[in-house]
Amino acid sequence: PEVMNALHSPAHFELHEAFDAFAADPDQWIGIVTGAGDRAFSAGNDLKHQAGGGEMRSPPSGFAGLTSRFDLNKPLIAAVNGIAMGGGFEIALACDIIVASEAAIFALPEPRVGLAALAGGLHRLPRAIGTKRALGMILTGRRVTAQEGYDLGFVNEVTSPGDLMTAARKWAAQIAELSPMSIRASKEAVFKGLDEPSLEAAITGQNRYPAIASLFHSEDFKEGPMAFAQKRAPNWKIGRAHV
Repeated sequence: PEVMNALHSPAHFELHEAFDAFAADPDQWIGIVTGAGDRAFSAGNDLKHQAGGGEMRSPPSGFAGLTSRFDLNKPLIAAVNGIAMGGGFEIALACDIIVASEAAIFALPEPRVGLAALAGGLHRLPRAIGTKRALGMILTGRRVTAQEGYDLGFVNEVTSPGDLMTAARKWAAQIAELSPMSIRASKEAVFKGLDEPSLEAAITGQNRYPAIASLFHSEDFKEGPMAFAQKRAPNWKIGRAHV
């Protein structure tokens, strides 16, 4: 928190290991990402580390071990508690849901320091809010409040600072009520489908996606309809052989 959660190379590799562990643990269904302290989610790249000649390496999974991690089908919630600048905003955009405190500020200000938002911001933001509105942020580097982020469409919910984590956990609890296999299949289908050349290709090709195949072979695929028929709460289980 003393550097507003700015990240340098060692932090990227440490977070890479943390997200690897999250992805591999069948008992962890949902992740919430937030920043230490009350000033910042993350100020992005540690420019002082860079200016001092510090190494600029990152793992294959990208900035914060997340922004180039395209095979994570478990849902992630960003609880943005303050400044989310540059790489910090890119971390939030790499999550599936963004819950933002009223104190949150978002920006891609890299051009102000001779850089560019190459950890996904230049690509995820246009996909989230449309090209014109994204370029309005990218080409000016301007700061956007949580409420404007909600109005633009990249923030799911705005809360008071004190209610931020409660709101993020409420989202997580709603997701956790559902079949984890269904959730993973749904997330994977959304993102892989967006990469297909057409809607038809997305619909006709979705059965070949790994998480969809795992869902069809899971106990959840039988348990859900059975629980519905028996008017009881389902007992979801992870299909470990297919995760």
